[in-house]
Amino acid sequence: MTSRIEIAGPLRDRYDEILTPGALRFLAELHDRFAGRRHDRLAARMQVRYDLGNGRNLRFLPETAAIRADDSWRVAGAGPGLEDRRVEITGPTDRKMAINALNSGANVWLADQEDATSPTWGNVIEGQLSLFDAFRGRLEFTSDDGKQYRVTGEQPTVVMRPRGWHLVEKHLTYVDRTGRRTAASGSLVDFGLYFFHNAKRLIELGRGPYFYLAKLESHVEARLWDDVFSFSETALDIDHGTIRATVLIETIPAAFEMDEILWELRDHCAGLNAGRWDYIFSIIKNYRGRGQWFVLPDRTQITMTVPFMRAYTELLVQTAHKRGAHAIGGMSAFIPNRRDPIVTEQALEKVAADKKREAGDGFDGTWVAHPDLIPTARAEFDAVLGSRPNQLDRLRPEVSVTAEQLLDIRSAGGTVTDAGVRDNVSIAIRYIESWLRGVGAAAIDNLMEDAATAEISRSQIWQWIHQDTVTEEGTAITRPLIEGYIAELGLTGGRFADAIEVFREVALQEEFPTFLTVAAYPRYLVEDTEGAPRERVGVAA
Repeated sequence: MTSRIEIAGPLRDRYDEILTPGALRFLAELHDRFAGRRHDRLAARMQVRYDLGNGRNLRFLPETAAIRADDSWRVAGAGPGLEDRRVEITGPTDRKMAINALNSGANVWLADQEDATSPTWGNVIEGQLSLFDAFRGRLEFTSDDGKQYRVTGEQPTVVMRPRGWHLVEKHLTYVDRTGRRTAASGSLVDFGLYFFHNAKRLIELGRGPYFYLAKLESHVEARLWDDVFSFSETALDIDHGTIRATVLIETIPAAFEMDEILWELRDHCAGLNAGRWDYIFSIIKNYRGRGQWFVLPDRTQITMTVPFMRAYTELLVQTAHKRGAHAIGGMSAFIPNRRDPIVTEQALEKVAADKKREAGDGFDGTWVAHPDLIPTARAEFDAVLGSRPNQLDRLRPEVSVTAEQLLDIRSAGGTVTDAGVRDNVSIAIRYIESWLRGVGAAAIDNLMEDAATAEISRSQIWQWIHQDTVTEEGTAITRPLIEGYIAELGLTGGRFADAIEVFREVALQEEFPTFLTVAAYPRYLVEDTEGAPRERVGVAA
């Protein structure tokens, strides 16, 4: 037998332009070479979580000390079109949002197939079609009310974010050479389809195949991506090192291995990004059972200026610049409201302060989630950079960060309040409902919520319950209390019944699911070949 990829989802209009025989053969080759190693890395993550839960603390690895101590090596750095990244807009890849991002005036568009995209079969393949058409000058969209959207003017450089290693694509089945059948890797599907169809076209356009790498937890996971890149370049007869990757440092284990991650990806690496929301979620997830020392206050009180977050970003800038890599700042969740000038004014003030801090700390660029925020973010970076494309020459030699500082969670201070508990319940359920409808980035209470912010909300509820947390007002946080808050919300219609069921399973059960998306995806988003929901299966922990 030969290995192959089989299509297990419905084939809609133009899907055959993405799921071509050549593209499916390429995906099969990627799985032949890397699917087993992916499973090994996921098993290694489980071992790390087990060790941390049993009292082990993270540390800078003694076995890689020589890599950190060697000042001579550098990464590949920016590819064509990535030299100036002062403002990057993030967002999903549906046609309307893609056009808005390409017309936004940002330097870079993070075309997100991960946290800002609900991984419905339609979003996965039609997102690929949006990008395919964009690079060939034919991306258009007409809304239900007849409004037409087209790409105009100079476009930002596209950096695509595939799903993390932990996610699968159940609409494609990998059949190995022994006939064993498994769901395809979401990472390899997103990367492989995009690279196969667009790499050479992007090079012709004077850019390149560029990627954001999400949810990495170790330098060995980075090595796996680097091997995927090298194989793919060879397979498509593209020069080694053409791919450029920016790694999101958005897990607490990765914060201890930034040098090593850069080293593993050095032929393909352009930068590091401070993925602040997933980073907070990762801390809660990994240290959730370690007592009151690791209990965080209300989500709104975990700002980028609290000491343990400050240590993380300062170390990121220093490490990236030492190796010739860009340091890209994170996304402020505040967004403008065009119908409410006061909300908009407050959002712009908060975003300006956030971006001023990042530019002053040495970051080379930053993220925004809304086009109206681009002028505000650009002004703060222009004030520091001027006409320079970046500030890689700012090496931050005065920074010295210890493992203890990265893990000093109590340094956040703050309190858990009744309002914070209620907000977490409301935000998590409303976001999950949006995600179940296929919308992965949702404006809720004038904040941009995605899977990462919803993860913080539900994981804090889980931790507060299991650590017997009492609010500032004296309220004991218990399952019955949360059930009461759910009832008070009175959320009906849409997919709220399902969303509440998911929330209960990821926030109120004894076991802690590692990702709410992993738990909900097979149960609610998977279709059969006719487009009907597949029979629901149990939610995996």
